[in-house]
Amino acid sequence: MNQFIRITNATENNLKNVSVDIPKNQFVVITGPSGSGKSTLALDILQRESQRQYMEANGIISSLVNKPKVGSVVGLSPSIGVGQHVTNRNPRSTVGTVTDMYTYMRVIYEKLGERQCPNCQATVTQSMATDEMSETVACGNCGHELENLTRAHFSFNTLEGACPVCSGLGKTVDIHQDQVFNSELSLRDGAVTFWFPTVREYYGRIVETGAKYYGFDLDMDVRLKDYNEVQRDFLFYGAESEEFKRHFPDTQPPKTVSRGRFEGVLTGLWRRYKENGGNSVESKFFFSHTCPECSGEKLKKESRLAKVGGYPITEVSKWPLDEVLEWIKGLEQQAEEMNDSLTAMILKDLTSKITRIVNVGLAYLSMEREAVTLSGGESQRLRLATILGSGLTGVLYILDEPTAGLHPKDTQGLVTIIKQLRDIGNTVLVIEHDVSVMEQADHIIDLGPGAGNMGGEVVGEGTLHDLQEQPRSVTGAFVKEPYAPPAKRRAGTGEHITVHNAHKNNLKNLTVSFPFGCFVTVTGVSGSGKSSLLFDIVAASGSDEASQEGYDRITGFDGVDKMVTVDQSALSRMQRSNVATYTEVFTLLRTLFAKLPASVENGLSAKHFSFNTEGGRCENCQGLGYVLAKMYFLPDFEVECPVCHGKRFKEEVLAVTYHEHSISDILDLSIEESLPLFEGQKKITAIIGLLCEVGLGYLKWGQTVTTLSGGEGQRLKLARELSKPAKGHTLYILDEPSTGLHPNDVKTLLLLINKLVDAGNTVIIVEHNTDIIRASDWVIDLGPEGGETGGYLVAEGTPEQIALNKKSYTGAYLNL
Repeated sequence: MNQFIRITNATENNLKNVSVDIPKNQFVVITGPSGSGKSTLALDILQRESQRQYMEANGIISSLVNKPKVGSVVGLSPSIGVGQHVTNRNPRSTVGTVTDMYTYMRVIYEKLGERQCPNCQATVTQSMATDEMSETVACGNCGHELENLTRAHFSFNTLEGACPVCSGLGKTVDIHQDQVFNSELSLRDGAVTFWFPTVREYYGRIVETGAKYYGFDLDMDVRLKDYNEVQRDFLFYGAESEEFKRHFPDTQPPKTVSRGRFEGVLTGLWRRYKENGGNSVESKFFFSHTCPECSGEKLKKESRLAKVGGYPITEVSKWPLDEVLEWIKGLEQQAEEMNDSLTAMILKDLTSKITRIVNVGLAYLSMEREAVTLSGGESQRLRLATILGSGLTGVLYILDEPTAGLHPKDTQGLVTIIKQLRDIGNTVLVIEHDVSVMEQADHIIDLGPGAGNMGGEVVGEGTLHDLQEQPRSVTGAFVKEPYAPPAKRRAGTGEHITVHNAHKNNLKNLTVSFPFGCFVTVTGVSGSGKSSLLFDIVAASGSDEASQEGYDRITGFDGVDKMVTVDQSALSRMQRSNVATYTEVFTLLRTLFAKLPASVENGLSAKHFSFNTEGGRCENCQGLGYVLAKMYFLPDFEVECPVCHGKRFKEEVLAVTYHEHSISDILDLSIEESLPLFEGQKKITAIIGLLCEVGLGYLKWGQTVTTLSGGEGQRLKLARELSKPAKGHTLYILDEPSTGLHPNDVKTLLLLINKLVDAGNTVIIVEHNTDIIRASDWVIDLGPEGGETGGYLVAEGTPEQIALNKKSYTGAYLNL
């Protein structure tokens, strides 16, 4: 039996003819600097080739998946990739539904649910029904019959269970009428705020004609606030609305627009909103609020009233998962007393599911938490914990930085899950930079020595101890000589921002100060309240549309001239957005190419060098470079465009070159590689310098931003902000900028942060990386745990002071 996955002569992206053996049934880490080729080896070669071989083995046309540039891959197992990108954006998906925990909960409430009978002190248990198919349950005390609630009644995704007002969303949508209408103006002067002058004339004629049809006037020059009820109902809701029909119950509406058939301003907004799934240009006039019927709990009243162990399903769904575990323990005894083996088995399975999720540091999550609000790291660990319950063996699991967003305290729980996957007969391949994870790996493959063209080689293999003895190993060199914290901490300017009595989410009435002129880190376990404090309060309060929510007051913002907030939110969901377009370098490139003699001679303008507009782009793929192949039972595959062969543009556009590079060639270059090409182009080289400074020189200009990790995306945002002119004191707020960085690259990031602070600015970041915490001037440590047991100020001070605080989990890992 082959004990290795053997890769021979891999040349994909920047890999330099790499040949390497990956031991099977082991916990293997691929590490190395950002851009050294880790993702290429693990995802672009192993994951893609596994997909291709699987399709080929099942008689599916494997050519739909481009074969990676590799001599051979032998001994490959079926693979499951667990990445950081959150793909489930359905607002109905929650932590409970994506893990099936909520399905178990629905069965428990079907079996054990208790309901109070009207005018009777007795309760009726669902299991009291003698016939499982019975539609009613009778009270043994008063004989009153209640509807027998099935598991469907506890789902907010079914007609039986969903609140009839919000359809199980927990929220309803309304229109900001004061934004749609200006009652001080007439229709001619702009009373309908989004009607432009030409539109006003068009609709003005329609509403005047319609009003005459019904026998009343609607003057275009009368202020909206002077309209009577009939005039207002016609303008707002239209001729066929119930609101208007009540004024003219016996009059038939006109059959044509020319006679004055008018749907109404608000009715039209609602129609377009629904037709476009809430993505119409008028969506800015809509706002959501908690459903008045179910108070955001999504279920019908009768489902919300049923209780198990004294609590309704809506309340248990709000608890952190570690509290749900305690609740389940009490139910196990109840199921045992009822001799209900099915419920006992369900409780046992649910306990196992939740325990695995708690063990990967997600105890603070609740089942009702929307899946779309999870970070990439949270989503990945949730899926990893769920996969463990499947019991699959002989699988290659590929994990992309599972420790992202994880406090060092919780890392061991994650490693335990990885080892369990290995021990049941799987190979676990992890892209990782965390030294504490590498210490426990069976085998490490170290790529490098640099990024982009300077990387793509195997520079070390073996255990972490072995790497320290290998002269080319970048990781081994770091472990031998780790980052040394600064000898002196900045004292700051004496000014600060102070948040008074913060009580947002789980924060426990905190009053805390952030010193100016310092590098400040906010630390604590996952769910301890870091983001609530820094982003939901400090960053939000400094915005133009700030609303005082979750705190009493904030003082000190008058000392800030500019605030730059860089969080982990996606840069864009559009496949057309790439590094060049996001940084606005592509605009400069198109202008540059349009001025070249060959462009002038052939009548090519800047528009022709855009893959987003008609003219110069390949119309077969519409400038994407690929087309989608429908797979029906499998996800759609991206296939290289057969017309332009992935180059995005027409031949006449590709014929124009700048220093022998077409516009497509430049998109295929890495940022760092392109620097010599643009010597003399000051605006472009300035942006290149910033991107290299934040550690992104290895990215290609044409790389789609949806493929970037959270840390890469954040550093790209930071570089774009730094490219803008800075004046006065700037407050930078960052969310784990070290995500995706090798320890050696962290040094580069720290140089940039210190450069910003030394220039007279303040930098505050949420961070778990101990090297960065040790390098900061001031630490604010929250906790002690996550969820309801978090939100307290555990410690604050210099890293040395935090390290001496025995109550601080963060301090225990600083090793100062």
